[in-house]
Amino acid sequence: MIVVVTEGVPPSLRGRLAVWLLEVRSGVYVGSYSVRVRDMIWSQVCSGIGKGNAVMMWHTPTEAGFKFETVGHNRRIPIDADGHPLVAFMPEENKKK
Repeated sequence: MIVVVTEGVPPSLRGRLAVWLLEVRSGVYVGSYSVRVRDMIWSQVCSGIGKGNAVMMWHTPTEAGFKFETVGHNRRIPIDADGHPLVAFMPEENKKK
């Protein structure tokens, strides 16, 4: 299972994602593909992100059960805590830099 969530991305990227994934809510895309196709989709997200941001999550056989990648500016910063994926929040003042 792949889940992609986008914010403020160009319409061209939204259309491209809709070719491969089902848009279940505005900016939320889901699908089930191989690692190869998942990587291709993520490379298209990264190259077409514009001034927006996105996160892609997928199932893995780890303790957490998933992994995720982010691209673009967002207050949520992914961190690794002893192999466990967590999300830290950047203070509002740093967001403007």
